[in-house]
Amino acid sequence: MSDEPSQVIRPTKKQQELLTFIDGFIQEHGYSPSYREIMAGCRYNSVATVALHVGNLIKRGHLEKRDNSARSLEVVTKVSAKPLAVNAIKASEEKWLIDLIEAKFKNIEDFAKPPKKDLDGLYVLVGALRVLGIDGAAQGFLPKLAILKDKLKNEYES
Repeated sequence: MSDEPSQVIRPTKKQQELLTFIDGFIQEHGYSPSYREIMAGCRYNSVATVALHVGNLIKRGHLEKRDNSARSLEVVTKVSAKPLAVNAIKASEEKWLIDLIEAKFKNIEDFAKPPKKDLDGLYVLVGALRVLGIDGAAQGFLPKLAILKDKLKNEYES
């Protein structure tokens, strides 16, 4: 049985930044950076944070560390400079999400004093529109969200 992970888990944004830095450093200098160089290059606040991220990347199969010597990190998967492509969503899915948000607005507006988590949920849904590239709809909901926030703020204070 192999020690390699059966399925490589895609690195998080922070981990991708770290991989990109390490790969670039190795390309430029011919050896891997020290943890302190990684800390400075990635603007982390401590070497412990670097160690945590490096450890996770080793577990996920993106980095290898030769023995326990210094400057022994190797990038296993080549770092891609191009951003990840986002799947386009279908018009029916876009309409469904917009309808869902409108229904949530109506539900909150109908309550005398809705739970704060409902308003937080609306912020998440409107943010999802932006993430999915539906900026026009997100922009359309922002004024309505601001009005609702002010209204609820006054109700929660009284």
